[in-house]
Amino acid sequence: MNPAEITLAPTTTAPSGDVIVTAESLRIGTGRTRRFVGLDHGAGISYFFVDNEPGEGPGLHWHPYSETWVVLEGTAEITMGDRRLVATTGDTATVPAGVWHRFENVGDGRLKVLCIHASAVIVQTWADQD
Repeated sequence: MNPAEITLAPTTTAPSGDVIVTAESLRIGTGRTRRFVGLDHGAGISYFFVDNEPGEGPGLHWHPYSETWVVLEGTAEITMGDRRLVATTGDTATVPAGVWHRFENVGDGRLKVLCIHASAVIVQTWADQD
């Protein structure tokens, strides 16, 4: 066997406890956005499911890991460093670690985006922090 290979044996034993995380349990406040922190659920990634009205979106921030956005519905203007891009339903974009970024719903209807953080915990530094 090549020493760089990893051999795993699959199991038919499912994890114990709750394996389905309900949408309601992830909801942030009274809004439609949900936050999943992977560490709390044995996952190596975290995510936000964002559901915004026109004109809404998070402020400028960065992470010490990459973030990938999947636009599920609507139109987003994405700012990555000094670039501005437009993504629509079905598009995917990734911002590298350490790059300032934000997005905003620039469409007429709701914007639904899955924001996948390449980390079991969410670490954000906001530009407008005092």
